[in-house]
Amino acid sequence: MIVAKAPGKLFIAGEYAVVESGNPAILVAVNQFITILLENSIEKGSISIYNDKPILWTRENERLILEGQDARLKYILSAINIAEKYARELGRNLSYYHLRVNSDLEAQNGIKYGLGSSAAVIVATISALCEHYDIEVTEDRLFKLSALANLSINNSGSCGDIAACVYGGWIAYTAFDRNWVLDKQNDITLSGLLSLEWSGLSIESLMPPEELNLAIGWTGLPSSTTNLVDKVNNRRLKNSFIYNGFLRDSRECVTHMINAFKDNNIDRLQKQIQKNRELLVKMGNDLGVEIETPKLKKLCDIALKHGGKAKSSGAGGGDCGVAILNGSHNLSSLIEEWNKSGITYLPLKVYDKEG
Repeated sequence: MIVAKAPGKLFIAGEYAVVESGNPAILVAVNQFITILLENSIEKGSISIYNDKPILWTRENERLILEGQDARLKYILSAINIAEKYARELGRNLSYYHLRVNSDLEAQNGIKYGLGSSAAVIVATISALCEHYDIEVTEDRLFKLSALANLSINNSGSCGDIAACVYGGWIAYTAFDRNWVLDKQNDITLSGLLSLEWSGLSIESLMPPEELNLAIGWTGLPSSTTNLVDKVNNRRLKNSFIYNGFLRDSRECVTHMINAFKDNNIDRLQKQIQKNRELLVKMGNDLGVEIETPKLKKLCDIALKHGGKAKSSGAGGGDCGVAILNGSHNLSSLIEEWNKSGITYLPLKVYDKEG
């Protein structure tokens, strides 16, 4: 049996702006995972999500034909299509297999924490299939294959969550030019596209200051990243002056934050976390999109009382917020007040592949 896993992720800074190539973001991988279990089969394959009944599949003209439907399968199927296209280009014969998905990235009631389960399931599925078809892939190629699988479903995302899942730890990420990639995809083979440097793409590992303590709070309210990003995209066209100002300010803020990581300067890092919070709130207010909900505001304000700087993580509108503390001496009092306010502390750790 093949076992492949990919971690969850959190955006630390640079949300929304990172969707536009040339604007950096900072992300971190966390130690909760999507796990893919793959077993060989002969006449039919199957896909099962969590403990649900497996959906059987066969092949027709080298494509999967499902004997059932489940909306949650779209990311898995996209990952399979890309991985098997690559396998065919490399001369591999396609086969049948049973594929099972397990997840740590949601609460017991099935509500997602907002830790990037879609990205993680793509990365883990492609990892498992590359092993199944005896294909060695570098991190760079795993990222590109996973990004292409994601683009086939959502061509407006940054794929920063994919990068965090593949590389682990803390990363600075700048998105590739999606139009450039999509155009190239029509002109050359998949193998050829993987071998190219992608225009605009930058992924850099960051070393956090030793005293940095990351605290993660969950509001209990799920949000839809795609819906929120689409809202912002629709409204920014009518407010291009406001949005371009946000992009400029976010780029400057996150660049300062990346340099603070490199200079081991947690005070400057915290200052930019606060600045990024303010930029996101202002952008949301200007465009009429609620990014910092009342509960996220409470999460951030409580962190301020305990010496931290905090902000929403990802698209906002619910899900998680992150607080950056200098040391751990105020952590227990922060957690206590979060809990009293209905905010769940998630005791997650940074997942570093080399650690």
